[in-house]
Amino acid sequence: MGVTRQKHAKKIMGFYKHNFQFREPFQVLLDGTFCQAALRNKIQIREQLPGYLGGAAQLCTTRCVIKELESLGKALYGAKLIAQRFQVRNCSHHKNPVSGSTCLLSMIEDGNPHHFFIATQDQELSNKVKRKPGIPLLFIIQNTMVLDKPSLKSLAFVQKLQTNQLVPEYQKQSIVELKEKEGLVKQEGEKRRKRKRAGGPNPLSCLKKKKKKTQEGQEPSAEKKKRRKRKRNRVSKAEAMQSVQKNEGE
Repeated sequence: MGVTRQKHAKKIMGFYKHNFQFREPFQVLLDGTFCQAALRNKIQIREQLPGYLGGAAQLCTTRCVIKELESLGKALYGAKLIAQRFQVRNCSHHKNPVSGSTCLLSMIEDGNPHHFFIATQDQELSNKVKRKPGIPLLFIIQNTMVLDKPSLKSLAFVQKLQTNQLVPEYQKQSIVELKEKEGLVKQEGEKRRKRKRAGGPNPLSCLKKKKKKTQEGQEPSAEKKKRRKRKRNRVSKAEAMQSVQKNEGE
């Protein structure tokens, strides 16, 4: 694996991880044309693809793809054996199988919620995949697997996201689930409880304390208080002498 090709793949994977929430293990949907090209070029998909994508990968296909390979007979018998080794994802065509390309397109509807990669050599299918944002495309050139650069549709989608013009479907669902988990979704008939706000201090407790008054209603003051003086009866000297002489004559 060339260093330049590996850097190229790492940069593209960073784009899908950051903008479309792709995570390990990466789910890769393969059709019959990709399996036939891998067989012809002796590419070991299961061993080589995880190293190229830089993480664990789950290789998968659909019943419609396997049915299509079976209907094509011996020419694609080897490709059918390869496809049968992969995990089979449920599609909506149980009773009435459709072509492999139609089935894979149905698997990436509604914004590709399962984050599938599409691996195909079908040029018509590749062009239809490029018209949908957020779908990585894999193909084989000679004996090498290649992760296609993001389509113009994906780049335009990311640019709108960055300017807050839209919200992707998977983020809308995540927002709803998060609100329900936190109890922010208002139930029908449920009244919103009013939150009690912290009140201010009691205005009565802020009044200044009044000074105590006396019983007469006047404030006591040291300056205004008058000390009571004892009254003394003063007797003149003459009266005292007369009183003494009177006592002696008796």
